[in-house]
Amino acid sequence: MRPLPSGADRRREEAPQKTERGRSTRPGPRTPPVTLATPHAAATAPVRRTHGTRDRRTGAPHSYAAPMADVRNPSPEYVAFWRESHLSTLTTPRPDGTPHVVPVCVTYDPEAGVARVITDGGSRKVAHIRAAGPEGARVAVCQIDRARWATLEGRAVIRTEPEAVKDAEARHEVRYGRPPRVNPTRVVIEITLDRALGKP
Repeated sequence: MRPLPSGADRRREEAPQKTERGRSTRPGPRTPPVTLATPHAAATAPVRRTHGTRDRRTGAPHSYAAPMADVRNPSPEYVAFWRESHLSTLTTPRPDGTPHVVPVCVTYDPEAGVARVITDGGSRKVAHIRAAGPEGARVAVCQIDRARWATLEGRAVIRTEPEAVKDAEARHEVRYGRPPRVNPTRVVIEITLDRALGKP
């Protein structure tokens, strides 16, 4: 059995040891471990929401984009945005319910509450709308310009009447500054609108 150390021995053991350079090896106070940020920690961190707060630059309240009360009476800024020459996307439902998204040119007629897309009658988007039945299909058109964006939603049907096609072609030329190419199989995707979103 090891004998208990004497008082002198205990003092000697508790005294700080000297290194070659004379520095003490007695451990200092323990520092708490540092927790490194991880992708998981960032992903699970609470998200700061802006709803109900105010813009620091303008003082205007933040809000989420909400449907307008009447697609036939949008703000002047919203109408002006749809008068500029921008490509849009058209989203139609495939028979299995998945979205089919393609670039298109769109004209917006707020007085009638209608958006129009001219396209070839044999296109997939036309087939999707026709497959939905005589009542048409739920679709959406969306355009983006940097931080500005606008979306129009409604029910689409296919128009093949020559006067409807000619009217849609004329509206296309007004917005995009050039007539569409000649296409004898052209049809019109006519969307009766019921919702408008955006921050133009």
